[in-house]
Amino acid sequence: MLTYTPPSLHLHLHLHLHRYPHSTTISSSLHHHPNHPTTTAPDPVLRIHNSKTTSFLHHRQPATTTTNETKNPPQEYENDHHRHRDSEGKPKTPPHILPPQEKQNILEMSLVTKRGPQFPGSIYANSLPSLQSVIQTQNEDDEDDEEVMIRRALDIRRKVTAEVFKAAMKKGKFGITYSTNLVNRLPDFIDHVMIEAAALKRSPEFKDSTFNLRAKLVIDHSNVVPLIRWLKHNNLSYPKIAKLICMSKGNLDSIRRLVEWLKTVYVKGEFLGATLLKSGDDILHRRLEELDEIVDYLESNGVRRDWIGFVISRCPRLLSYSMEEVKTRVDFYLNMGMNENDFGTMVFDYPGVLGYFTLEEMNQKVNYLKEFGLSTEDVGKLLAFRPQLMGCSIEERWKPLVKYLYYLGISRDGMRRMLTIKPMIFCFNFETTIAPKVQFFRDIGVREDAIGNMLVKFPPLLTYSLHKKIQPVVIYLMTKAGVTEKDIGKVVALGPELLGCNIAKTLEVNVKYFLSLGIRVRQLGEMIGDFPKLLRYKVDLLYPKYQYLRRTMVRPLQDVIEFPSYSLEERIIPRHKIMVENRVNFKLRYMLACTDEEFNQRVADKVERRRRFESGRMDDAVSDSQMAEGTLGKMASSSLSS
Repeated sequence: MLTYTPPSLHLHLHLHLHRYPHSTTISSSLHHHPNHPTTTAPDPVLRIHNSKTTSFLHHRQPATTTTNETKNPPQEYENDHHRHRDSEGKPKTPPHILPPQEKQNILEMSLVTKRGPQFPGSIYANSLPSLQSVIQTQNEDDEDDEEVMIRRALDIRRKVTAEVFKAAMKKGKFGITYSTNLVNRLPDFIDHVMIEAAALKRSPEFKDSTFNLRAKLVIDHSNVVPLIRWLKHNNLSYPKIAKLICMSKGNLDSIRRLVEWLKTVYVKGEFLGATLLKSGDDILHRRLEELDEIVDYLESNGVRRDWIGFVISRCPRLLSYSMEEVKTRVDFYLNMGMNENDFGTMVFDYPGVLGYFTLEEMNQKVNYLKEFGLSTEDVGKLLAFRPQLMGCSIEERWKPLVKYLYYLGISRDGMRRMLTIKPMIFCFNFETTIAPKVQFFRDIGVREDAIGNMLVKFPPLLTYSLHKKIQPVVIYLMTKAGVTEKDIGKVVALGPELLGCNIAKTLEVNVKYFLSLGIRVRQLGEMIGDFPKLLRYKVDLLYPKYQYLRRTMVRPLQDVIEFPSYSLEERIIPRHKIMVENRVNFKLRYMLACTDEEFNQRVADKVERRRRFESGRMDDAVSDSQMAEGTLGKMASSSLSS
């Protein structure tokens, strides 16, 4: 059933079409009532109509009415007509200059893909004129304003491209959060897609297609979504994936090609992302033949094939060097006397030694190590054993440490001994690692002049943990082994190796063994004070020695306590046999605490004294017998004469 259209509706429709000829909006007076002709109507509410309802209204509008209204416009129209003309009758400049924010809204409505739903009767409270009407109102000479509008249009296109990319990610079974985080890190690739999609419009095939369709075709053709899935499967996080895609500059096949190559040299999946990102900006554009040449050269100089992946993952910068640069770096170490095995082991232990430092830095560090009295070959052996030295700074690490060791009274020869025995000491920060240990030794009573000698004698002491190793051993010696507070400094100074022993496996076992022999705790503490190495011996070696001294040699326990350190097979048993054969006897002090020459001399002297003693007794016996025979003869002759 057709409804009656009030004349006022036609009037407002005509006025609106006259004012905004390019707009598809028409207005109606919703509050007009025929019974109140004198009532002032409120501002009309603009309605958005589709083509179907618009044609229906035009069809229902009588032609005569339209003609009459056109020829004789009402007073309201006349007023409006004169309001837009000046005194001479010329049209004025349109007064509706839109603010920038409203212009941007119009621009977005014109460029975005998804617009609000429009259906018969849809009402927009703030109906906006078309984009073309806005452009007509702009000042053509205002280049800055035009540039701003272009930039805004590009920003909107980027947003549209990002939404298309997110839709493709969603189709690839990616979550919304993951897709959003990834797209936010892909500004360069989004611009690439936007440019490629705009370039497709030049093709006759896509001349009439929408920007969204072209952007979707570019994304699908690049296979970026399957590539993201594949990289994620290889344990790459979305920040690394985004950076790789931006590095590729649109050539996404180079990423897959390089990842496959890294797998052939045994780079693990968890290190693929870091290796690709730290190999340099041009790594995706290098030929695989160049990379194979570098790998073959390293393999020919001692780096095993199954080590290559570990080396590259720890030093990705190696892949960014040319072949000449790699050869120069390898020759730097080989010229110091390293053989292929030492070089390969060094590179495997610390791959950064080959790629993280410049040749100038490497030469400076080698020359500084030579100042300790080391030759070039010695430095080569030192670096092969501890290549981490090349990662230490001369100014920040070595010079402060050398100054501190000089303060402790350690000479250059002592430092050389420390460097050759435990080079890791020169990799420590002395303020946080060495100085606290030295202060602890002072606190327990080690003399100042003995600290330097102790460190030179046993350099590994500085590598032990103060709180987990040194302090627990000192506490155990004072509480369980009977070492007094007065003697603990002497024990540490004479036997710093004791601080490296395991409490449960070595110290406690030995202490229990000595206590089981009947030695009191106080006596054991005195024994340790005189001979700190006592607790470092194994019980399996001490027990046979004790059995031999107590049962075979029948020595008292005190002798066993005083001399527990001598070898049973090499010293005690051989010398005991010599004593038995020569029928001599010594205290253990004279039997063991001397060299073989001194012992043999003592045995010879003892035998000579015994011989003299025995010969002296024989002479006395002969003289006594002769005197007795003379006395008996005299007695016999006297008896006969009587």
